Amino acid sequence: MKIGNIDLGPRPVMLAPMEDVTDHSFRLICKELGADMVYTEFVSADALIRNISATTRKLHIDSRERPTAIQIYGRETDPMVEAARIVEEAGPDLLDINFGCPVKKVAGKGAGAGMLRDIPKMLEITKAVVKAVKIPVTVKTRLGWDHDSRIIVDLAEQLQDCGIQALTVHGRTRSQMYTGQADWEMIARVKDNPRLTIPLIGNGDITTPQRAVEAFDRYGVDGVMIGRASIGAPWIFNDVSRELKGLPPQPLSNTAKFRLLRRQITESIANIDEHRGILHIRRHLAASPLFKGIPNFRETRIAMLRADTWPELDAILNHIETDILSTND
Repeated sequence: MKIGNIDLGPRPVMLAPMEDVTDHSFRLICKELGADMVYTEFVSADALIRNISATTRKLHIDSRERPTAIQIYGRETDPMVEAARIVEEAGPDLLDINFGCPVKKVAGKGAGAGMLRDIPKMLEITKAVVKAVKIPVTVKTRLGWDHDSRIIVDLAEQLQDCGIQALTVHGRTRSQMYTGQADWEMIARVKDNPRLTIPLIGNGDITTPQRAVEAFDRYGVDGVMIGRASIGAPWIFNDVSRELKGLPPQPLSNTAKFRLLRRQITESIANIDEHRGILHIRRHLAASPLFKGIPNFRETRIAMLRADTWPELDAILNHIETDILSTND
């Protein structure tokens, strides 16, 4: 699969853009574990133009994580064009436009998935951004605003006509948010359109290597994107990548998984500070399957998620690894 001149090889797997998740440390870890391409947290066009430091920091790319896409969102054409030019100067491999974020503070203001209610504006922005930059431009979106407006088959063709070089489709509507099941039959209908010639990346409920294989073999996508299943579990890229390459399973040990979580924590602290770095990583700790199903774990879990210094948190992780999970390693 190629996006412009970026060759991702056969059946690539990608890390989805996720706010407060896909910082450059996490992206690099996922890349090392088998992700073929990674995406930054999404970047507000308006905040980028105003040079908000918390936003401009998101443009940092480590050369070891490439190929990397920077994703932007906004609701007006001129700010999106200006933001696209700023992003291009940061040197990503491609620029992605977010027309899929369903959260109220984004979609409710007409950006992200909110654009699914204003297709002419979506196409206007897409054309203008493609024209404004020299790097490949891609789009990530959803099936439609709600069940009665699942317009993705026609929309995909329209976006292609705007000049984008790949499309990612999350198999839910905006109204679904992240509930229910992703509709991969609808994604397959997009791929089956003979007029669609750009690569199609499928997204939604890729939680196991087997589901990734099914996405390619049954639904025919050119690439798959993994989002929420990687939070607190970047090793999913090891498992999926090996399966897609036909290699025997080689799951990471608990020791290796704890090592990765500690690396995330220490790098988060180094990149921000101890207090905010630990706050940032709590989402990963809360979601990690490493702690799922442990009997009588409630009090330890609460302590882990309330720890506000690295020595305190490290001691709790040591206790979990050594005293609770060691027999399962």
